[in-house]
Amino acid sequence: MSISTSQKACIAPYLEIVPYEAALKLQQGLMQARAEGRIGDVLLLLQHPSVFTIGRFKGEEDIIVPPETLTGEGIAVFHTNRGGGITYHGPGQLVGYPILDLRENGLGVREYIGRLEAVIIELLLALGIQGHRVAEYAGVWVGEKKVCSVGIHVSHHITTHGFALNVTNDLRYFRYIRPCGLAGEAMTSVSELLGHWVAMETIIEKLLACFSEIFGLGCEQESDRWLAMLDAQTG
Repeated sequence: MSISTSQKACIAPYLEIVPYEAALKLQQGLMQARAEGRIGDVLLLLQHPSVFTIGRFKGEEDIIVPPETLTGEGIAVFHTNRGGGITYHGPGQLVGYPILDLRENGLGVREYIGRLEAVIIELLLALGIQGHRVAEYAGVWVGEKKVCSVGIHVSHHITTHGFALNVTNDLRYFRYIRPCGLAGEAMTSVSELLGHWVAMETIIEKLLACFSEIFGLGCEQESDRWLAMLDAQTG
């Protein structure tokens, strides 16, 4: 994707499937580098193996199956410093972790969250799906079902964590929890809404166009050196 000369660059590597702990470590390193001005804005795009993550505001009380169920299915549980409650990540879900300097981009925290939601709403619209916000919760809904979760962390004006868009992932795992305090049946996916499987590459292409438009950042896909950085972080 070419970058307009009027736009700041945002590197947007797609790292495919990355363990949650490795992605968290990479985010922390990038946040430090962004705060020190050693790198520009970055949008990490990836998928995770099956994992439940718990935000700052809710605990393990929203896991509604016994521990042996999680052990049997190989689902790890991580406590994180993002906002929001518990959610599920897994293959077929596109996760986006923007590492942005809010101050340089002229954004407050509420406006930033609103723009993340707007990106997803525009992406869904490009697929023929009408998405919307719900006032009490961060994220994006279609009808009465949630298709995208949003939970962020901001330190010294630098963002980490971000959004998780259900594309083709197995929704049954949401029934093991109360995702962000909701019933698991309240979750949906792009493929469920469209009635057919959707290629992740198609979603990423449309998402980058929407992210570039909403944030005024020229997104450039450059994955090789970021994969090498991930290997170095986890090696």
